Amino acid sequence: MDKRTLQKKIAIIGLGYVGLPLAIKLSLNFNVVGFDVNSKRIYSLKLGIDNTNEVDEKKLRTALKSNLLLSSKEDSIKNCDIFIITVPTPVTKENKPDLTFLEDACNTVGKIMRKNSIIVFESTVYPGVTEDFCGKILEKRSGLLNEIDFFLGYSPERINPGDKVHTIDKITKVISANNRETLKILKKIYGSITNGNIFEAKSIKVAEASKVIENSQRDINIAFVNEITKICMNLGISIYDVLDASSTKWNFLPFYPGLVGGHCIGVDPYYLAFKSKKIGIKPEVILSGRKTNDEMSKFFGEKILDHIKSKSKILIFGATFKENVPDTRNSKVFDLINFLKSKKHLVHICDPYISDKRIHGNQVYKLNELKQNYYDLLILTVNHKQFASIYPRKVNFFMKRSALVFDLTGAWKKKQHNLKYNTL
Repeated sequence: MDKRTLQKKIAIIGLGYVGLPLAIKLSLNFNVVGFDVNSKRIYSLKLGIDNTNEVDEKKLRTALKSNLLLSSKEDSIKNCDIFIITVPTPVTKENKPDLTFLEDACNTVGKIMRKNSIIVFESTVYPGVTEDFCGKILEKRSGLLNEIDFFLGYSPERINPGDKVHTIDKITKVISANNRETLKILKKIYGSITNGNIFEAKSIKVAEASKVIENSQRDINIAFVNEITKICMNLGISIYDVLDASSTKWNFLPFYPGLVGGHCIGVDPYYLAFKSKKIGIKPEVILSGRKTNDEMSKFFGEKILDHIKSKSKILIFGATFKENVPDTRNSKVFDLINFLKSKKHLVHICDPYISDKRIHGNQVYKLNELKQNYYDLLILTVNHKQFASIYPRKVNFFMKRSALVFDLTGAWKKKQHNLKYNTL
């Protein structure tokens, strides 16, 4: 890598699941400022504590002792040459794109950026946002002109929370920019952390589209399996038995049923659908898949009601949006909980990854806080690794002798059962 590129100072705007691992890796070769408006988040990170569990304490402390500076003060990023924005892009209650965090980040950078700055976006958006939305804000805030005084890039994030295999240094990084020189710089920067494993997209819009369809495709595939699950349950057969048989074919794609939430798969299809409508294309398949997945909490809830008495005491194992992560954003487990509570059942949550005592109006219990012989029904909603070792023997402690188990994940399907066991 040439000396001029190595000397560039990089600011990472937003230190969540995406920004923090990126900042850690880039700090191995560059001077990096990690910026986040959440001062409490910065304070914890400086102590070596990452509550997303994406970066371990040793790596964080090592980076802080070398080339990584963390701050919640805008002055800290004033002298940076490259700004990489990794803020969340959620949806509104009406399932429309919420670009508030992105707008705030652009305003922050626009105030302090200099001539020849490069601003790269990793947040998931629909095609056109980087240039038509972010570029315009940066121009207005800075008084500089896009493609003349500053330059844009887009490199879609591919962080999979909780995944310790497909980390940022072991994936193909897609990059794009609005001119060749900027693309060359981004290739060197991102290539330094991926061993040169880079794919150059034809344009920024192509890179934006590539990201938003990745999760939309997965959403549709899971929706298909969820629909097949509905059919199988009404036929009195297990979807997991069906999938075991189908998976013996060499080109069968292994997708599994469940509650599809989170801040990627449960959100990104709405971004693609929003843009699709804007350009006159009715997104029937995309929205049909999302509708199917959004309705699964109620479907599972109704099936569970067939197996329990009124005013049952129900224990929910897992409330995060996926296994082995602490993130509860857009977790569909809460839709299931609310449905069961609306039918006058008592519902308790047990989740080892949630540190808060209460969440969304529900108390969260640890395993050692559960009452003996208390619950009528246990629902395994999220297959956290801690749950695998306690079933079935330790589970018997807090379940009534007549209790039921409803395993939405299929994780306990092949275990010995001391209680009445149901799965999809």
